[in-house]
Amino acid sequence: MKILVADDSEMTRMILQGRLSQWGYDIVNAGDGYEAWDMLQKKDKPRMILLDWMMPNMNGIELCKKIRKQIKEPYIYIILLTAKKGKEHLIEAMEAGADDFITKPFDPHILKVRLRAGYRITRLQDELIDAREELRIQATHDSLTQLFNRSALMNMMTREISRSQRDNSSIGIIMIDIDHFKSINDNHGHLIGDDVLKILAEQMKQCTRRYDTIGRYGGEEFIIVLPQCGKTEVHTVAERLRQQVCQQPYETSVGAIDVTISLGATWITPSDQDCANENIIRVVDKGLYAAKHKGRNTTVLFDYQHMTIME
Repeated sequence: MKILVADDSEMTRMILQGRLSQWGYDIVNAGDGYEAWDMLQKKDKPRMILLDWMMPNMNGIELCKKIRKQIKEPYIYIILLTAKKGKEHLIEAMEAGADDFITKPFDPHILKVRLRAGYRITRLQDELIDAREELRIQATHDSLTQLFNRSALMNMMTREISRSQRDNSSIGIIMIDIDHFKSINDNHGHLIGDDVLKILAEQMKQCTRRYDTIGRYGGEEFIIVLPQCGKTEVHTVAERLRQQVCQQPYETSVGAIDVTISLGATWITPSDQDCANENIIRVVDKGLYAAKHKGRNTTVLFDYQHMTIME
């Protein structure tokens, strides 16, 4: 673990660096509060700080408050070092956000034990963050395809449409359905059907940008939300995906399976009215129905403004 030693005394920094290096820690040094703060802006920032109370430019208490105000995650464990004694100084340090308080001159054995406690706390904090992220993913993502689930997809769609209207830009919406998916399940089993869904999910990721939104709407239906895309762009993305799917059979454990998709797509401009999710879904669903009616394995564009199918 990386530890920042922030002390204006070069001798103190050298002593601490020697001790901490022996104990297996990776050490970086700072001679004042400003230098210490700069080190905390780096991506690979220290997770623990041995922080001197009295330093030039920005003292330990000021830096401690700044850290707690501006750096929420990952948690930085702060041990304040000072020659000050008395309960009032301990209280001041803790109220500023310090996790521990050691008076100088310090006992190396005590310091070692306090650092171990800090290490455990930072690791527990990391585990809590990981667990929270896992819960967030479970709540917002489809467990099979790892795409957004329907609820999260609708929330993202609302957000992206509002953003596009604020930015005065168009946005594209595509609904995708796997052709004859029931036959795939009936002929090859639901596990193979699951494999087909996962392969399609990966292809959708490959055909879109990292900031596009892809979600499983339900069953074998998916929706893609394409910010800053108008008629031409949304049709290009839809056709690129359709062609990628149909050009090469899906390789599964029971052999190669030919898969095609039908797509209904639309684009929404800043001047369009009634852009609620249910209205948009109704439009792309009409486009999808028309694509099925035309024989499947095709894309149908629906003009949202005029509520007509584009021929």
